[in-house]
This record gives sequence, C-alpha cells and structure tokens, in this order.
Amino acid sequence: MDAHSLREAVRKRYAETARSTAGGATGGCCGTQPREDELPVVGGCCCGTAVDVRGLGKILGYSDEELSAAPEGANLGLGCGNPQAIANLKPGETVLDLGCGAGFDCFLAARQVGESGRVIGVDMTPEMLSRARENARKGGCTNVEFRLGEIEHLPVADESVDVIISNCVINLSPEKEQVFREAFRVLRPGGRLAVADMVSLAPFPPEVREDLALYAGCLAGAATVDELRVMLAEAGFVDIVIRPKDSDQLLEAWGAGESPQNQVFSAYIEARKPMK
Repeated sequence: MDAHSLREAVRKRYAETARSTAGGATGGCCGTQPREDELPVVGGCCCGTAVDVRGLGKILGYSDEELSAAPEGANLGLGCGNPQAIANLKPGETVLDLGCGAGFDCFLAARQVGESGRVIGVDMTPEMLSRARENARKGGCTNVEFRLGEIEHLPVADESVDVIISNCVINLSPEKEQVFREAFRVLRPGGRLAVADMVSLAPFPPEVREDLALYAGCLAGAATVDELRVMLAEAGFVDIVIRPKDSDQLLEAWGAGESPQNQVFSAYIEARKPMK
C-alpha cells in the first residue's frame, strides 16, 4: 500500500467525521444514531460505535475541568491520551499540535501558555480545520491559529516552536521518520516533544498493515517501541522516553477486536532537541 493511498484513506475518514459531527453529535459513521451526549468513534477499528466523549475523555486522562474548558464541539473523542499531562507547558511558550482535529488540545494548551504564548494547530483535513476555526471564534481564543498542512511537511518556520504535542495522530502517518525530522526542524534548541500515540508490541503482518479500516482507525499504523526509539534518535532527539498506558478501557470503548487489543497500546512519548 503506497503512502498516498494510506494518507487519502485517513483524510477521507476524518473529513467524514468532521461533517457527521458538525453542530454537535448528529449522525453516526455507519448509519448509527448516537445519543445527544455521544459522538461516533473514529479511533479504533470499529467505525459506527457511538461513545460518550466525556466518559472517553476521562479514560484518556483529562480532568473534569479540562473537559469543560474547551469550546463546545472541540472534543470529538479522537485521542488515545492527554498530552497536556506530560507537556509541562509554561506561560509564553509557542506550542504546535500535530493533527489538531477540531482543536481540543490546542484550546487546552492555549489556557496554559496564556496571552503571551501562542498555539498552532496543523491538520491536513479542511473540514476539521473549519470546525477548529469556528470553535476558536465561538470561544474567543485569540492566541490559537490553525494551518492546513501535512505533518510530514509542516507549514512552520525553522526553530520557531518550544513544544510539540500530538494525540493519536503520528501512527496515522505512512512516513513517520519524516514526521520526526520535521518536528526536530521546527523545534527550538532545547525544545521538547510530548505525544500520546498508539504503539505496537511487534510489527504487524502485511494483511493487517494494508487494511485501510484498521490503518485509519489508529491501529494498523502503530510502530513498535524499538522502531520509535530508532526514528526519534535518527532525527536527532535525545532523552527519549516511551511510557505505556493501561489501554484496556480505551480499546474496549473503541470496539477493537481481540487481536488488535492483544498487540497495541497507548503510550506517552517524550523527547528533547539538544541545545546547540
């Protein structure tokens, strides 16, 4: 399966999600009709399963305060962790969110960096960016901006970012090495990476890797811990930490089958760009 086909499958999946949830929880992905407190799940292999996004947010590690802080409609329940928990954001910092979706993590980061800080969200799906920009307008968020682009080719200047966050997105890239090279490029010396993502215990067989539904569902594209360490180190990062999370509740909420549940898990991934 070539990179273009994989990328387009992901783009289509998330464009459909942005459209199906526009204006709130209206219409599931596969003909299901979620309740008003639910949205159709995109994470995991089972499109069409409706989830309580607030309940899922608690599974991911968000506090009640965080879940209430972002503009309504920003939280689509698409993550696999809470990058805010490891990012240690400070007032005045510039934060970049890779694959920002409707902007949920961007809005939480904006609260932490304050008016003197800045948050940039990048996403390759125009429909998601429209949602994010509307959410920023509704929430009066003036220190957040959203840019159209692929995370393999970031529309961000060299050494202009203090912290990079991401939530269950890098696994979707067919060119993860390039993602980490780009992340390294845009970080300032001493800048840090704080990511929540899906990780695999072992490489998947070809029939799993080439399953578009499993790939777009954040499962089949997961790299192993060893692969991630090598990619990050080759990009230039140091102080690499990959810390697994208990993922049983998350995979159950996603409706993941027994085989993926036995092989993938959510993890926090941290790394730092050395000082010059």
